[in-house]
Amino acid sequence: MMKLIGMLDSPYVRRTAISLQAMGISFEHQPLSVFNDFAAFQSINAVVKAPTFVFESGELLMDSSIILQYAESAVPASRRLMPATGEEFRLALQIIGFALAACEKAVQIVYEKNLRPAEKQHQPWIDRVSLQLKAACENLEQKLVASEFELHPSVLNQPFITSAVVWQFIQHMLPDVISVVDFPRLATMSTYAETLPEFLAFPPLGPGVVAPNS
Repeated sequence: MMKLIGMLDSPYVRRTAISLQAMGISFEHQPLSVFNDFAAFQSINAVVKAPTFVFESGELLMDSSIILQYAESAVPASRRLMPATGEEFRLALQIIGFALAACEKAVQIVYEKNLRPAEKQHQPWIDRVSLQLKAACENLEQKLVASEFELHPSVLNQPFITSAVVWQFIQHMLPDVISVVDFPRLATMSTYAETLPEFLAFPPLGPGVVAPNS
């Protein structure tokens, strides 16, 4: 069976796991940490990048977007999470782009605060990245409003999954940086998402340090 390697406290791993489940792709999740299980992870993928997707042949794919691009090609059109073409496809890419930008900046802040000693943290850099994170969240919220994006979709789609996973991560790790009251649509989307079977099957795991991969 194919395997997905990585911890669910990484929003990149979690978005991949939920998406694969939603597309009906069978896989085994192997929760290895790029920190605590470095040697075991390295034995699977020398690059030690999460998420890593392992085919039955032993071949690897890395990066959540690349893994999901493959997955989209491997299932019938009825099970895909991305629109094929046109305005809906462009909107999906815009939403995902803002969500992943927010994710990247959030992870950078978490790394700076959790891994770097306090006396070595560079506050001007943290302030700049925090501004970028806020801008990404603001643009994402505005895009959801302008497009009248469905916050309770009857069928899961990739913009919904990625946005909800990223928002849950931000609120779990950085509630003091991004206030939930300023982003009602993201909050509504995330609250609903966390009740769904696909999300419940892959819950985020505690306040651990995540891998800065995409």
